[in-house]
Amino acid sequence: MEKKQNSFSGAIGFVLAAAGSAVGLGNIWRFPYLAAKDGGGLFLVTYLILALTFGFTMLISEVALGRKTKRSPLKAYGDINKKFNWIGLFACVVPFIIFPYYCVIGGWVMKYMIVFLSGKGGMAAEDGYFTGFITSQYEPVIYAVVFTLITAFVIFNGVNKGIEKISKILMPLLLVLVLGVAIFSITIKQGDVTGLDGLKVYMIPNLKGKTIGDILVVAMDAMGQLFYSISVAMGIMVAYGSYLRDEDNLTRSVNQIEIFDTLVAFLAGVMIIPAVFVFMGEEGMTSGPGLMFIALPKVFLAMGRIGTAVGVIFFLMVFFAALTSSISILEAVVSSLMDHFNMSRLKATIIESVVGLILAIVVCLGYNVFYFEVELPNHSVGQILDIMDYLSNNILMPVVAIGTCILIGWVAGPDVIIDEASKTGAKFGRKRLYKVMVRYIAPVLLVILLLKSLGIINI
Repeated sequence: MEKKQNSFSGAIGFVLAAAGSAVGLGNIWRFPYLAAKDGGGLFLVTYLILALTFGFTMLISEVALGRKTKRSPLKAYGDINKKFNWIGLFACVVPFIIFPYYCVIGGWVMKYMIVFLSGKGGMAAEDGYFTGFITSQYEPVIYAVVFTLITAFVIFNGVNKGIEKISKILMPLLLVLVLGVAIFSITIKQGDVTGLDGLKVYMIPNLKGKTIGDILVVAMDAMGQLFYSISVAMGIMVAYGSYLRDEDNLTRSVNQIEIFDTLVAFLAGVMIIPAVFVFMGEEGMTSGPGLMFIALPKVFLAMGRIGTAVGVIFFLMVFFAALTSSISILEAVVSSLMDHFNMSRLKATIIESVVGLILAIVVCLGYNVFYFEVELPNHSVGQILDIMDYLSNNILMPVVAIGTCILIGWVAGPDVIIDEASKTGAKFGRKRLYKVMVRYIAPVLLVILLLKSLGIINI
């Protein structure tokens, strides 16, 4: 019974759960901003090429590693080669750091979803509303606690009855909602400006005045976005891969995850860029929380009465995306606790949820009681949440991914992954590409990304 509960019932459950992990807040608030900043179609084409090469390489490596070893992220790398145990440790530290602040942001999403559901979306569009909310001492903490408890409840119910069950409900709903808002966004009109004008800005490559250096910046932006978007280098895909049945077609499942994630990221751009362009122009596009919690409520207000309904659908969709991602982040840590300490799922979930909650409260208080600012090596300025995000996403994740490339590409050999992915008789497409990517191209790209994050090179 325990074994059944700790495996997906089939490939569809695995794909939806893994896609749920991949489709998160980054797709919705970072992808459209980067696309608008980096010449629209130029960014899209670059992203697609990298998804089919770099993204495929990292994703299939981790999923196959998980299924081959049937171990948690903490133990899987060491099972391939004991000298690489450290990758597993780093891969577990990443979700441990991310989980608390992700639950805080999930709480922000819940707050806005409730505000729009109660018909008070106009309040959310007022100047200073978002800042006033996150700097208050109690309300953000309450929402973070509720969001964490919802996530923990799903994880406590196991892989089959928890993660898979909720993913099969939320992911199709999320896709329908994204598609619906995207179609509506194209039809918006104000004066002579239409949603289609915004769609052209998003879709048509803009090479005007672009130098080789500019194109390199676009490539690094696209790779950075893809790297975080597909949930690699944080233990999640190794954990989910360990729950994938041996008889399931691994390569096809990985391709489906890629398609789902890229489709939602693309549709997020269709959903956001035309609407923001119509009401605020290209300059209305901001990065991170500013887009979702400041710019978009103003856009919904400008839409008039229908804007409230669109706001409700939008934040409901964002809530689904945040929840499926937080579930996968918590599972990466819980599975490692269960594997290393032989804990029950209940005990591991309670321990990590309590620790995560304590840290989430610290993150919330980082905007008031513990407020300070520090300049990070990549020249951005931040406080507690930003420091945690920088450490996990910009430092540890590239290190884990570089270690993975060395282990698979040079120590164990690419055939370890290729044989695992094709053991059911399934064809491993892009085999030659995979070998070249994992040995040479991916490590080089990752080193450049790491050096950029450390402020050593300026691209």
